[in-house]
Amino acid sequence: MIKSPCRLSTPLLRHAFHSYTTYTPRGLLAVAATATAGPKQPRFSSTTGHERSLEDITLRQIFDAHDFWLQFSQQHTSDLARPSRGLFQNRYLTEPSGFLKYAQVTRQKCQQIVERVLSAASIEAYAGIPRQLDLLSDSLCRVLDIADFVRCTHPDTGYQAAAIQAYAFLFDYMNVLNTTPGLNAQLRKAISIHEASGSWNEEEKMVAQILLRDFSNSAIDLPAEKRQNFVQLSNQMKTLGNEFLDSMTPTTSYLDFDIKQLKGMDPLALARMSKGGKRVRLPTVGGVPYAALGTVEDEAIRREIYIAGRQSSKDQIKLLERLMVTRAEIANLSGHESYAHMNLSDKLAKSPEAVNSFLTALSGDNAPRVMQELAIMKEMKVADGISTGIEQWDLVYYRNRLNVDQKPKSRKPDFMSAYFSLGTVMQGLSRLFDRLYGIRLVPRGTSPGETWNSDVRRLDVLHETDGHVAVLYCDLFERAGKNPNPTHFTLRCSRLISSSETNEGSNSPQDANDGMAVSSSTSSNQHYQLPILALICDFSHPPNSRIPALLGFQDVKTLFHEMGHAIHSILGRTSLQVVSGTRCPTDFAELPSVLMEFFASDPSVLALFARHWETGAPLPYEMVEDSLLTQRRGQGIQTETQILFSLLDQAYHSSLPLKMKGGFDSTKAFFDVYDKYSSVREPRATNAQGFFGHLVEYGGTYYSYLFDRAIAAKVWKEVFRDGKGDGGVEREAGERYKEEVLKWGGGRSGWACVSAVLGEERLKDGGKEAMEEVGKWGVHS
Repeated sequence: MIKSPCRLSTPLLRHAFHSYTTYTPRGLLAVAATATAGPKQPRFSSTTGHERSLEDITLRQIFDAHDFWLQFSQQHTSDLARPSRGLFQNRYLTEPSGFLKYAQVTRQKCQQIVERVLSAASIEAYAGIPRQLDLLSDSLCRVLDIADFVRCTHPDTGYQAAAIQAYAFLFDYMNVLNTTPGLNAQLRKAISIHEASGSWNEEEKMVAQILLRDFSNSAIDLPAEKRQNFVQLSNQMKTLGNEFLDSMTPTTSYLDFDIKQLKGMDPLALARMSKGGKRVRLPTVGGVPYAALGTVEDEAIRREIYIAGRQSSKDQIKLLERLMVTRAEIANLSGHESYAHMNLSDKLAKSPEAVNSFLTALSGDNAPRVMQELAIMKEMKVADGISTGIEQWDLVYYRNRLNVDQKPKSRKPDFMSAYFSLGTVMQGLSRLFDRLYGIRLVPRGTSPGETWNSDVRRLDVLHETDGHVAVLYCDLFERAGKNPNPTHFTLRCSRLISSSETNEGSNSPQDANDGMAVSSSTSSNQHYQLPILALICDFSHPPNSRIPALLGFQDVKTLFHEMGHAIHSILGRTSLQVVSGTRCPTDFAELPSVLMEFFASDPSVLALFARHWETGAPLPYEMVEDSLLTQRRGQGIQTETQILFSLLDQAYHSSLPLKMKGGFDSTKAFFDVYDKYSSVREPRATNAQGFFGHLVEYGGTYYSYLFDRAIAAKVWKEVFRDGKGDGGVEREAGERYKEEVLKWGGGRSGWACVSAVLGEERLKDGGKEAMEEVGKWGVHS
């Protein structure tokens, strides 16, 4: 599951990509013209081989050995008398009350920038407008991204409340900016003055285009009354979306069964739920009902469980329908045919027609697999003495049966997790990044107050020639009240710190950045604010201090996925933050993270780190092959499900909500899509759209994950040679991918990136035909 970039009601706030797997950049000091880190360049000179070896060992131990972590962390926090340096070393965030002060100071800085833009009159002033607007966006995002993170992650309710207050304070200011046509007018004038816009580099041109388009989508050209209506509708959309996400519960929370009716389920699980009795209360959401659908032998019981888990309340459906109507009204007010047309205007797809071309082509590629899988399931059902066709409640059950019936290649018990201690996986990621890109993860101590929990590890990201290029905070263990979804947060993006900023009352680049980390280019006197990232997971603590946290193979893929977003933020180090790191189109942002999942199962990559935590024995690759084979069974049906929801997302964000006779009926629209495209009938008793939370975040771009899966598979095959001949750890392939994709962020057309890295010139300009071509590639893994 992907949490997409947050876009509020102003073009000046473009939040960094958040993802959770299920999601959301420019090269190392690219604008400062640093040397490309090629395979034969020298290592970062300040670190010896012995020191690098110690760093590598320490990286594993701080995650695997609890006593070592305590000793390591206490070395840096033992002096309790030292004052707090503030969260992320931000000097304002030494206590909760500092959040509002931080927001207030930021607003004052922003107002000064706005005044400079509005008063621009000379060629020089107009030439500087893209950078001024980028600084305005960065100033706002520095508060809002951290506040958003703290609101949902910090365990202290005082900090949470303060973050919410600061966020709301600046959100109100967003509405003020959104009704300031002068900013849009000055940007347009700057573009029209050749002497000004002719001096812009590629990043500045892209930022100007992005902001101009976003201003247009924010109805900035409308009369004041309609602009105010736009703001009200935008606020209403945000409120409805939050209410919808908070209300995703079925009408029936539990189902009561006689324990005999659940024959096939794990007896121990049944015993726990029945508490020794004969009746079982089965929840209708979560892992338990999913396990029941995969194991209960009685088809009628599976049907009851399936339907109960996909029945939303009438109020929830009304919330969804009001949200879709509100979005359609916003689009119409902005001069667009539909919300999908509006939201796709800056994506690779560009239009709903192109999205449908992609999905149609992808469906055609996927159809033979679906038919084959259903035929196998049908044979199994007939063998069970049941002559009816395959139904939705049969899919998980017969897929599980198929996996049980197939004999694995490996005769060894599947103890894969013993080869994947958390520390060795983090060690493996660092080694992989070192081989591909010349960067490594180095443990660092933290200052008092720098992190939000004692479990949080800080890793500095070091490049072999450019030194310190990012800070990564790892909050990877479960705890009460913590959001369990794996997520990558960009708390602050890369950006060149101009000399004028340090001349305006700031004594140093750190002062200009609220005390947070900056770096110096090794090839110039320029300073960059470092990307500050946070990686959130929910891995279980080991049962005792002698055993490290052991990850299942899916957990490993999840960690690789999230680190794919992180490496995008790290290597996408631009001079302007609007196009930095993962601040790129939604349908391009998942490419690096999905591609990383291929690395997670590659034998040459696993050979870097996958070894038994106790014996040191290397992982037998047959175990991985068995796991991959299991995952691929039923993949056609799973892909079809994602295609169906992508089509539903398009239908809901089309002009339909305002044109349907008798008012928008989301259930009718749901079955119109399923009846036309689904290979397996959906029972009429359901209204599963009430649980489709991605509608809120994606808004017409849910196809993005499928789209990026298709591209990632192609890149893995063409650039990294499917891992053959150690292609998965080859520096030349890594450099090609970094130079053509990762380093650009949103500063280059995504189609140009894809075209260049694959050598497919015909894809360079994108369009409907290019979308269709990607659909034909399929999402085979």
